[in-house]
Amino acid sequence: MSDAHLTERSLDGGREPVELTEEPIQLSTRDSGGDPDERSGGWSRRRKIGWTVALVVGLAGAGVLGVGGWRIAQQKDTQLTSPEQVAGLSRDDSERAKSTADYLRSGLAADIELDRSFGTVYRDPADDKRSVLIFGGTTLLWQPERDLDSLFRLMSDETGAVSGLREVPAGDLGGVMKCGNTSGEGGDFAVCGWADHGSVVMAMFPGRSVNDAGGLLRNLRADMQSRN
Repeated sequence: MSDAHLTERSLDGGREPVELTEEPIQLSTRDSGGDPDERSGGWSRRRKIGWTVALVVGLAGAGVLGVGGWRIAQQKDTQLTSPEQVAGLSRDDSERAKSTADYLRSGLAADIELDRSFGTVYRDPADDKRSVLIFGGTTLLWQPERDLDSLFRLMSDETGAVSGLREVPAGDLGGVMKCGNTSGEGGDFAVCGWADHGSVVMAMFPGRSVNDAGGLLRNLRADMQSRN
């Protein structure tokens, strides 16, 4: 069987041969041009809007973190002292007062892990029935209000429910301060506390209204708390 002159054989069915060119064959009917803005060498409008929104949200988040970080750095290194005289009150160094203050301090330390804790009774020279019991401590607190609320719950367990709890002005030292009413053997009395990123403190005010107790606690805090 001769294979000479193969090019002279007729094609199957007599169909015209496929003409091959140098142009690439397009295998898809999808438009490969993309977004008109992208074809022109720039970002698409949709992409620009998306990146702009992401940038704004990111900057807002960074701003919140920046403010929060600055506040923590400002408040975390706190010191608390118990002066002999403070806000018109005198420290009661009697054994009974020390025992009461130590009991309150221990209860607080068992509920909140503190670096340093204290408990003190301050006597009102004008009326011994209006002595102030104050206790608390220092540590780094990430959520001061949460820890203060935890302390109020501890107080409720010890003395009975704290009613009418509300936020009051914390003063120049910042943080959060709250006051309410509770009852004990001597009758109803005000209870207030403050917390910031470096300290948490609670005080009991027999014979005083919530408004008077809040103002007195701000004065006590101003003389007892300092920051490095």
